[in-house]
Amino acid sequence: MRVLIIGSGGREHALALSISLSEHVEQVFCCPGNPGISQIAQCSPIEINDFAGLSEFARQNKIDLTVVGPDEPLSEGIVDYFEERGLKIFGPSKDAAKLEWSKYFAKEFMLRRGIPSAKYAAFDRREHAIAYSYSRKLPIVIKADGLAKGKGVAVVNTYDAAIGAINACFDGKFGEAGKLVIVEDFLTGFEASVFAVCDGENYALLPTAQDYKRLLDHDKGPNTGGMGAISPNPAMTPEILKKIEIQILQPTLKGMKEEGKPYKGFLYLGLMVDDKKEPHVVEFNSRLGDPETQAVLPLLECDLFEVIWQASEGDLGYFKGVLPSAETSGLGASVCVIMASEGYPEKVADGMPIRFKVGLSLGENSQLVDSSGDIDPEEAKVILFQAGTKLDKNRNLITAGGRVLSVAALAGNIKMAIQSAYKAVNKIDFAGKQNRSDIGK
Repeated sequence: MRVLIIGSGGREHALALSISLSEHVEQVFCCPGNPGISQIAQCSPIEINDFAGLSEFARQNKIDLTVVGPDEPLSEGIVDYFEERGLKIFGPSKDAAKLEWSKYFAKEFMLRRGIPSAKYAAFDRREHAIAYSYSRKLPIVIKADGLAKGKGVAVVNTYDAAIGAINACFDGKFGEAGKLVIVEDFLTGFEASVFAVCDGENYALLPTAQDYKRLLDHDKGPNTGGMGAISPNPAMTPEILKKIEIQILQPTLKGMKEEGKPYKGFLYLGLMVDDKKEPHVVEFNSRLGDPETQAVLPLLECDLFEVIWQASEGDLGYFKGVLPSAETSGLGASVCVIMASEGYPEKVADGMPIRFKVGLSLGENSQLVDSSGDIDPEEAKVILFQAGTKLDKNRNLITAGGRVLSVAALAGNIKMAIQSAYKAVNKIDFAGKQNRSDIGK
């Protein structure tokens, strides 16, 4: 099989690596890709919103299946575009992806279907949103309705901060995404990320995860696209996971099908589990999360491409249920640490050389090799997934975005994975680098 992956981030690097290891896959392509992905796939600089260029590339290269990584092309209808031209693609239609690209639609859908979520109200006028926020107990959550690259959500602890977040939306900080504003009650408990591969009716679960959205240690600072993740989520139990399936995942797939929007693709459930162990939906994503993907996919022992292919055919078959993870091989825990540019998540400076300290080098399949002995290959495997990177005119690796690198470590337990991940992080350097030091802790 010949597979095309659309995207250029760490998530797409992880997808490319997992899919390239399948015995069913002859060659992997990626548009536009990045220098890390180019080590395992043939990359072409076609942008993710150039549907005509991407579809022609798929046709010319006899692609058997296209897999979409980011949310933007899904929200703009790339799946519909490809299918109308007879090209096989894995991902939700534009209508189904509305679970992510319209928070208002998602909240109304959950209300109709009895899916647990926080109380909310939606507003298209700032004065009404501000007035409502004063009626709610702090803290509260302000959300732009549409896609805002993970930055359109503000958890506020004062009414002045709520007014500021509401004004940011209506003043155009998030463009069209902020024309409708959701004011939502704040949920307490522990956060969890659950991922499902869906065929329109059935699903298979990937390992659970927990991500870290705030920029700084101890969950301080602004929200970002994600500064790290761990997998599996140590607070998750089989009993809670079963509740998530019965109360959230199954009624979501059933409801979408009954409403004429059958959901086929990756589905991300961002959840809060309260002190009574009851799960509530914080958000839906119509694709895999970033950086959770970089922590989750390396744990899989099954053939990811085979699962995706069966889902794209509308028949997950024996893959229904929970997919096997790497616990049996002794690498049952994963930690991913994001290394970001100075200024992230706002304006960042690009073009900073990325350097490995003495002893560290990049091996086959993006695995880091440490000849100094600090990282014991018998205890942990460390993978470097690239995101905001490019090559300069001398083909040296430099920064080219906010989130630059994802350092993922797999080990026998979370503690060992944390140690190995941070040993690698401390051996990679670029001017202005920033990362959290408490991922998994």
